[in-house]
Amino acid sequence: MSEPNILSLIPVFVTLLVALTARNVLVGLFTGVLVGVAMIADASLLLFVPTLVRNYIVPEVADTYNASVLVLLMFIGGFVKLIEYSGGGTAFARVATRWVAGKARAQLASWVGGIMIFFSDLGTPLIVGPVFQPLMDRLRISRQKLAFILDSTSSPVAILIPFIGWGVFIMSVIADAFSANGVMQSEWDAFVSAIPFQFYAWLAIFMVPALTYLKFDYGPMARAERAAVEASLPEDTGASAEESKARPILVWLPLLVLGVTLFATLNHHGFPFEQVAGSDFRAGLSAAYFLAAVTIVLLMVYTGVRTLLETFSHYIEGMTGMMPIAATLVLAWTLGTVSEALGTGPYVAEVAREGLPGGLLPATTFLLAAVISFSTGSSWGTIIIMMPLAVPAAIATGAPMPVVIGAVLSGGLFGDHSSPVSETTILSSTGAGTTPLEHFRTQLPYAMTNGAIAFAGFLAAGYLEVAWTAVVLIFAQALLLWQARNLIT
Repeated sequence: MSEPNILSLIPVFVTLLVALTARNVLVGLFTGVLVGVAMIADASLLLFVPTLVRNYIVPEVADTYNASVLVLLMFIGGFVKLIEYSGGGTAFARVATRWVAGKARAQLASWVGGIMIFFSDLGTPLIVGPVFQPLMDRLRISRQKLAFILDSTSSPVAILIPFIGWGVFIMSVIADAFSANGVMQSEWDAFVSAIPFQFYAWLAIFMVPALTYLKFDYGPMARAERAAVEASLPEDTGASAEESKARPILVWLPLLVLGVTLFATLNHHGFPFEQVAGSDFRAGLSAAYFLAAVTIVLLMVYTGVRTLLETFSHYIEGMTGMMPIAATLVLAWTLGTVSEALGTGPYVAEVAREGLPGGLLPATTFLLAAVISFSTGSSWGTIIIMMPLAVPAAIATGAPMPVVIGAVLSGGLFGDHSSPVSETTILSSTGAGTTPLEHFRTQLPYAMTNGAIAFAGFLAAGYLEVAWTAVVLIFAQALLLWQARNLIT
């Protein structure tokens, strides 16, 4: 195409349409790539697939940046699987219950436990949830409330941390969007600068202690809490033999090794006084995760929790379990290359420049991302779709880039938190011992409250770009809940 026009959006629209219809982002991305390559590749039907693989997919995998991201994801997957398999997270959570006396402490203990198991957003509900189920039942706290706490400390915590799978994934998407639009800022700096503007994540995390301190619930959650007070207590089956052998050291020592190794590696390159190249950061993080994995393997063998062959088998299983994420990233990078060739970025930038004030872009982006994420149940898929569109729009309108990136991430998280089909909804309800429908029904009013506050925050941040806006929103959330409690009670 000589001049970018609305046709350049076809691959993105196809990706979104198929992802929404099939409720599968991977299928949507693959279809979008097929359509995009068909629009630009001059190949016969017989040679179409070889052209797609040779000219578009293989270069993305062979790219040094992309390859380093894929390798890092494998190390992260193996380590997280070992942590979950060791039972150390469960042992850590059980220790946290020792100081619990009363409903408030039980809820705060499960909240702290969810935050401490930050390295696996999908593992958090399945590690922390079963441990706190008997305690919540004994104290007459509903399983729905436990599911809400688990969901509020899984993805909302993980999305704020740059050195775990979430951060690596997001930075790779940001880097691809920056490269396509000539932005020279590093993806690390962009991610870190956007952390204060991830309004929904901060609100979701701090809503748990706010509700606990106020002793307040509303909507279906209030009814679930009243029902829990009247319910009979289920039997406690106790810990399994493997769980009884596990110790908290299986979590805290590998994480300590990870942190020390990463700091020492980066310090070799001048950190924190000099900026560290992205390739050095990813290599250092890979080494840190590998040594942490070695540490937990030695601990499991030494304590008799697992055998050496068992741990190795599960380490490989964790690495191979990252293949769907790796495939998603490769297709996302390929779609980005195809979109760049079609001129999607310049076209979106031109449309945004003519039709949308820069100050309104973050709030608009937040809403669009929320709708997509709610429909697909995938915050990661939403980030892949929205980031390449939001970055050129931000450049064209002069909107603050950290706020726009924060809006993409917050919108994706808000929709995911509100969706009955999202993976975190299903896992949180499973970990708490309730049904996905009950969890969705009781959490939705809370998610909508945080979404409305976050939207107001993006309306303000789009014009002011004040880094402490999230602090104001958290206080506003607490004040709103306090006023609501006074009105209802």
